[in-house]
Amino acid sequence: MKRLVMKFGGTSSADAARLDACAGLIASRHRQDIALAVVVSAPAGMTDQLTNDVKQADPQAQWPDEGDAVLAAGEQINAALLAMALRRQGLAARSLTGWQAGILTNDDHGRAKVQSVDAVRLGKLVDTGTIAVIAGFQGLGPNGRITTLGRGGSDLSAVALAVALKAEACEIFTDVQGVYSADPRLVTQAKPIKRLSYDELLEMASQGAKVMQSRSVELAMSEKVVLRICSSFDENTDGTIIDRQAGLERAIVRAVSYSRDEARIMVHAMPAGPEALRNIFAAFGQADLQIDLIVQSPGETAGESTLVFSLRRADADQALDVLTKPCHNLMLKDVQLDREMAKVSVIGIGLRSQTSMAHTMFETLLAHNIPVGAVATSETRISVLIPENDVEMAVRALHSAFDLDRN
Repeated sequence: MKRLVMKFGGTSSADAARLDACAGLIASRHRQDIALAVVVSAPAGMTDQLTNDVKQADPQAQWPDEGDAVLAAGEQINAALLAMALRRQGLAARSLTGWQAGILTNDDHGRAKVQSVDAVRLGKLVDTGTIAVIAGFQGLGPNGRITTLGRGGSDLSAVALAVALKAEACEIFTDVQGVYSADPRLVTQAKPIKRLSYDELLEMASQGAKVMQSRSVELAMSEKVVLRICSSFDENTDGTIIDRQAGLERAIVRAVSYSRDEARIMVHAMPAGPEALRNIFAAFGQADLQIDLIVQSPGETAGESTLVFSLRRADADQALDVLTKPCHNLMLKDVQLDREMAKVSVIGIGLRSQTSMAHTMFETLLAHNIPVGAVATSETRISVLIPENDVEMAVRALHSAFDLDRN
């Protein structure tokens, strides 16, 4: 019997009516004689509320293990409610916590990593025709405590279970018709994309598109799990298929993504040469700070340089401390922070080797008087750091410049 993993997000399962709609979609798959494991998120808004409750109870974040026990509750509630909705339709269904489904993690509470999935019992259960409804976002740590997998962790639960069950595919149900060429809230001409490679989806996820958790895409890519992202609100849409689609020789821009959660730090009058850079990024590594776009240029004085980089806004103050406080031994004097930045990226195959793609991007930004604070490229993306106030104009202009309006 073929096995399939289905995952429903918080908006798709927000209330009783939506849970009944999810149950209908699951029932239609079940009638195709497919063994089903269903992963569910907490109802929309519940995790945010639980997070606030945890902050009030533990403002200093001293007890992350108890925090995880609270945060995992939303998924467990929704799993049981969805199992009941399936039973009302006459189907055999059973809710399971993450650890009951066999998901084992390390003990890094709040952002635990999946270490293994023991899905033998789960496989036997679904092969009998019982629909397993599993609480996403959670697992069991080595100390026997509940752990959570970080924001978007239900995606990771679904992909990890698809790997362990050797499922034919992993379907991610959301409130839109698939992966779009841009955020449809910003670009009315944005259109669903029928097919993407893992590389393209990973770039979109990591560059700000709220598609899937990037860790889940990495796992799907490494284990060759076929993904389908589709709408739980309209079952007549095809959605987006993500697999090992081969790249083409010519560059194709597939989408424009953005992130508003960016800050820029500029370090002036820094000693030139690799030693200063080594010391700075070693200190950032010890502080577990993730740095994104990086630009170094000569300073105004011989022997000095200027360093520009971006990072999440929530990490900006910690990065300033690392650069300027004596305890970190860097003690750089001329450091400037700009919190109001955004990152815009064009995503596609073979972009690095196509100079014309970069030319189109920078010509478009110049035509709209949008300054560029830093640039980064890979085989599948070109990203720029720009003022946050310009992000909507930039996304719309680039979407049009790369003819995505017409696709």
